[in-house]
Amino acid sequence: MNDARAHGVTGTARLLGYTIDLAPEGATVNMAVTEDHTNRQGNLHGGLIATLLDTAMGATASHLRGDDGRVPFLTLSLTVNFLAPAPRGRVSATGRITGGGHKTVFVEATARAGDGTPVAHAVGTFKRAAG
Repeated sequence: MNDARAHGVTGTARLLGYTIDLAPEGATVNMAVTEDHTNRQGNLHGGLIATLLDTAMGATASHLRGDDGRVPFLTLSLTVNFLAPAPRGRVSATGRITGGGHKTVFVEATARAGDGTPVAHAVGTFKRAAG
């Protein structure tokens, strides 16, 4: 299922060119890394990796605890650990709920380069925005 049905396509998604795929266990954000996304070393900028992780975790919380994406979740905290450079090509970030309840949810996500190499890991706390 694409994010356009459950989550809507945001301005950030249009700007960066990522998509969100929803599955029973969570959400995966996929993006083609182009020169426009890179830092001075030619790798995906760390702030954009954090954005993809945050998006995957928020979409996972909304999809699984927000009535199939109809209720958004807001990021309360986000901690990112960078593990390896993400070169040009493809990158994906997949979220997974680790705890919490109806209003507050704990989520983690791992970002991977196209060859499967983990490039970053994040944990976050998300709060139900409404309902």
